[in-house]
Amino acid sequence: MNKYMLLAALMATTTLSPVAIADDAAMEAQHPPKKGDDVEDIVVTASPIAGASDRFATIVGQVNRDDILKAGGSNLADVLKNTPGVTGTGFAAGASRPVIRGFDANRVRILEDGIGSFDVSEVGPDHGVPIDPLSIREIEVVRGAATLRYGSQAIGGVVNAINNRVPRELGDEPFEGELSGSYGSNSDTGQGSIMMDATTGQMAFHADGFYRHTGDYKIPGGTMENSYFHGGGASFGTSYFFGDSRVGAAIVHYDTNYGIPGEEAHIDMQQTKGLFSSSLAIDKGALKTITLDGGYADYKHSEIDNETGDIGSTFTDKEWDTRAEFLFDAIGPFSSAAAGVQFQHRKFAAFGEGEEYLLPTLTKNAALFLFTEMPVGDRVNMQFGARIEHVDADGTPVSDVATERSFTPFSASVGALYDLTDSLKLGLTAASTARAPAITELYARGAHEGPLTYETGDPNLGIERGNSLEATLRYKKGRVNFEGAAWAVSFNNFIYGELTGNLCDEEGNCAADSDEDLKEMFYKAEDAWFRGLEGKLTVDVWEAGSGGLDAIILADYVRATLKHGGGDLPRIPAYHIGGGLDWHSPVVDAGFMVRYTGAQNDVPVGDTPTDGYVSIDANIGVRPFASMPDMEIALVGHNLTNSEQHNAIALNKEEVTLPGRDIRLTLRTSF
Repeated sequence: MNKYMLLAALMATTTLSPVAIADDAAMEAQHPPKKGDDVEDIVVTASPIAGASDRFATIVGQVNRDDILKAGGSNLADVLKNTPGVTGTGFAAGASRPVIRGFDANRVRILEDGIGSFDVSEVGPDHGVPIDPLSIREIEVVRGAATLRYGSQAIGGVVNAINNRVPRELGDEPFEGELSGSYGSNSDTGQGSIMMDATTGQMAFHADGFYRHTGDYKIPGGTMENSYFHGGGASFGTSYFFGDSRVGAAIVHYDTNYGIPGEEAHIDMQQTKGLFSSSLAIDKGALKTITLDGGYADYKHSEIDNETGDIGSTFTDKEWDTRAEFLFDAIGPFSSAAAGVQFQHRKFAAFGEGEEYLLPTLTKNAALFLFTEMPVGDRVNMQFGARIEHVDADGTPVSDVATERSFTPFSASVGALYDLTDSLKLGLTAASTARAPAITELYARGAHEGPLTYETGDPNLGIERGNSLEATLRYKKGRVNFEGAAWAVSFNNFIYGELTGNLCDEEGNCAADSDEDLKEMFYKAEDAWFRGLEGKLTVDVWEAGSGGLDAIILADYVRATLKHGGGDLPRIPAYHIGGGLDWHSPVVDAGFMVRYTGAQNDVPVGDTPTDGYVSIDANIGVRPFASMPDMEIALVGHNLTNSEQHNAIALNKEEVTLPGRDIRLTLRTSF
């Protein structure tokens, strides 16, 4: 299978929609809507004005609690693998950060209920994100121009883990919750979680906890040494409601220990953070509400030698982030509007061997942002966004001279959604987004033992700007639901880490014929060109009584090259195409997905090609007790073909094979 077959598949899913339009009446007659089809998906990340997901010009990816538990992984990237356009760095079971449309690390912002994750996962691919899927109720993925609310480090996309740790509404029941537990065969996995919500009077409470213990996972023909994961966490939060207003806070702790495959070291990570959230109903003139969200975290992880127990490096991050948004009713031609301010303060430090890689840095950020919606006639809805921020980044580059850099990136976007018919929506978004260089890109100065690189930043880097255009198509009626996007971004001063092909020792002595372990990498900026396609088609192929069978096709493709000379950019994901069936009924759910990841042969100097592979996942869930409809027993299988898989965007792809066949038994109940 090659990229041209992928393009044909995407075209086939697109051209299927007009056929479906012509036969809508017949479809609806033969296949009445399933229960819940008339309930709109509400999104909160793409706009400060919460609303239905299909009112935006860009497409918002959503993953619910059922899909999170089916995925069964220990990181966000595992959960999002069937979201078109999203992959993961795949460095370790405990460290696989989401990659959106080929953008990773400093271009994808990870959030928890809209507030930063407060970690150092963008500093190195061996550093995990301290948000476990077992604690998440829903995930939203925002791509394209709708990310302006969240800062220049979200130029590629936003992943927002929604978990209600600070309760946002009073519950309908005095007490409710969920228990889940599972065992996985591949790495002798045992895991469990509990979520609880309570309401009394005007107070709402939330508590959750989880624990996960895995051994080294199996791969075709053996075991991936040092791939284990042990982790747990807990939180408690409460909110007080008065009228249409609320105020609340939460405390969260995360503690994990995981191995780094291909190395003789492991990471011991802890994070404690406090969260605050309030919404005040003003209703004075056009001003409707004021929301204030914020958090502070104390993060630390140590990289420890497996044999000696000695700590090689320690990374710390003391960070706070706060944002205030003012939501307005209709003003002039605008149906709604929101304006906000955001302030961030981050104090990063590395000790021990980590000081060889990056000396302490201080980053401060202040921003203003604006978002409005404006209907044009009955069928067009336009959205406008703008953000200006000021970033101060202080650090010490390889010159050993303390350096202070300041940047003022400005970004703006305009989107239009056209309801061509009641079932067909066309979207177009244009944006010019800017990003300040990250601390690693400016101040990296030596050996980074985790990914085995010798990195050198450039303190003279300027602002990176991407000018993008994205077209979307949505069709939903009867038994057909399609969402697809075609997009392109033209970058000025695209910043990336270029591998030279040389290998270095820890003192920075590098040579092409060296037998050392560290790959030489320089951060540089060049003009670049990204473009891609992504789509997902769901068709209700059969209804029988209270059950139904859905067919699913999904695909994505991204290509990234330098403008001058046309060279390939490093660590770009291969294309994906997949398809499967999904049966749903009150008693039994079942399904499978066959997913092909293409070979990645478009690689620059210092990188190597990666073979393609096929992966098959399947699941069956049974609710056997009529008196307990919320109790489910499920069997989930991943990589059932036990194929050998390597991640094209992982720096350690040659040393690390992804997990082989896994069969997981899960028990889940709500109360």
